[in-house]
Amino acid sequence: MPLDLEVVGTRVFDAPRELVFRAYNDPALVPRWWGPRSETLVVEEMDVRMGGGWRYRMKDATGNEFAFFGEYREIVPPSRIARTFNYEPIGPGHETLETVELEELDDGRTRMISTQRFLTVEDRDGMIQSGMESGYSESLQRLDELLEELKAAG
Repeated sequence: MPLDLEVVGTRVFDAPRELVFRAYNDPALVPRWWGPRSETLVVEEMDVRMGGGWRYRMKDATGNEFAFFGEYREIVPPSRIARTFNYEPIGPGHETLETVELEELDDGRTRMISTQRFLTVEDRDGMIQSGMESGYSESLQRLDELLEELKAAG
């Protein structure tokens, strides 16, 4: 797929790859980091296997609710997660493919590369204009904090 249909984010976490993979796939941990701090997240479904479904419901500070959902396409512990990504208020035909690759670095840290593949440039631009970038950045900051907490707990 052409690069102009992709949005790629990279971050290095000071945590082992297995712990980062767990934070992405444990329904008890995901609400502690996914999304902005001002919103609450409920994991309604998280069947982490190829063909399994996932669904997160988010509630903002004003009480508005919306959902994100999809299907797992590939799970390769502890290095790769690929899943479809849908946003409930938007109708069919706008699904993206989200791929998260976790690369173990020599110093015990983990490089995460997240790729969103869109069907159209309009879908990509709409997602970017929706505030995805700031929410994504805040989520990664929260994930970093959670990983530090989990490492300290042993």
